[in-house]
Parts: sequence; structure tokens; C-alpha cells
Amino acid sequence: MTFQRARSAEQREVRRRAILETTSAMLDEMPVAEVTLNELSRRVGLAKTAVLRYFESREAVLLDLMDDRTATWLAELERELADGVDSSRSAPERAEQMADVLSRSLAAQRVLCDLFGAQGGVLEHNVSVEAVRRHKRASLGNLAVMADLIRQHLPEVGDRAELFCLHALIMGGALAAYAAPPPSLLAVYESEPALAVHHVDLRTALRLAIITSLVGMLPRS
Repeated sequence: MTFQRARSAEQREVRRRAILETTSAMLDEMPVAEVTLNELSRRVGLAKTAVLRYFESREAVLLDLMDDRTATWLAELERELADGVDSSRSAPERAEQMADVLSRSLAAQRVLCDLFGAQGGVLEHNVSVEAVRRHKRASLGNLAVMADLIRQHLPEVGDRAELFCLHALIMGGALAAYAAPPPSLLAVYESEPALAVHHVDLRTALRLAIITSLVGMLPRS
């Protein structure tokens, strides 16, 4: 950014994108809970009060970032499902293939899973009614896109596709919290392996949860 103060709509959008991109880079280094406005403002090169002119709170930044990252991921998922699901197979076989693709794809989105996990309990707090309204509209739009992708390859799920997608994203958020244990817990697992019996591998756990939910939503013959 070569300008000192954003005056035009274009300059404001450039600065807004810079804030989101900086936050995204921070999340590649640290969990959602450790992202602070102070550190964000330092990295983006703006005063904290300047950042708050674009986003009303830390949570508002993270909600917008989650919506953006979800849309980007869904574009990737569309290609992955096209390559990984064979339309000539039976419904249960396609469900298995979809579970493989979806669990692999979602497990690779660790930052997005972290954001999903924080959404209800953290990110949707400390934001205004209008910010929540904007986020929910974007979130429902992304959910509709994902549901259309599921129905495209597994039309048998019908109008249950959106509910399945919601469950998959919630499970991604919940399981991600257990897939990256803190150093103290890793030390316990290393010193006493028997205690690691339920240590979560994110992709494996996601695949089991997804196939269970997906097959449960297929119509009974």
C-alpha cells in the first residue's frame, strides 16, 4: 500500500484485503485464540484504531476471513469431487468416494477447521447485529454451494444435503481441536503411549464421521 490514508472505495478495499491477508498469514502460524488486534495492527502496519475503521472487532475480521476461505475451499472441492467420484457407481459406493474426497480436502484446511470450531462459541460474539447478519448470509450462501456439490454427485441425499454439509463443517471444527494437542499433552503421550489410544488423526476421524452421517442420510431401499 503506497497511500497513507484510504480515501476512495478502491483504496479502502485494498486496505481491507491487506488486513484479511495478514490475518490469514497469522493463522498459518498460530491458532485462532492467539490472534490479537494488537499483533494484527503491528503486522499490517496500521494503528489499532485504523484497523477498527475497517472491521469493528477482532471477531469481525475472523468471520470475514472464514467466509472468504470457505468460498475458496469450495472452488477447490468442486474440482476434487469431479475427479474423485465416479458417477457410474452405486449410491453407497459414491458415498464412500465422497467421504474419501471430503475428509482429505477438509483435513487439509486446518485453519478453516480452526475457524469453524471457534465460530459459535467465540467468533459470533463481540460483533454487531449487522456484522452477524452479513456473515450469516455469506455462510448460508457457502452452505448452499456445498450442498449443490454434494447433490451433483450424490443426488440421493436430496433436501438433506444442507444438513449433511452443516454437520460435516461442525465436525471438522470440533475434531480439529483434538487433532493438534498442546506440547504438554504430546509429552504425556510420548512418555505413556497407552494414554494416546484416542489421539485423533483428523482425516481418519473426519472420514468416519462423514461416511456415518452421509450413509445415514441415503434413502432406505
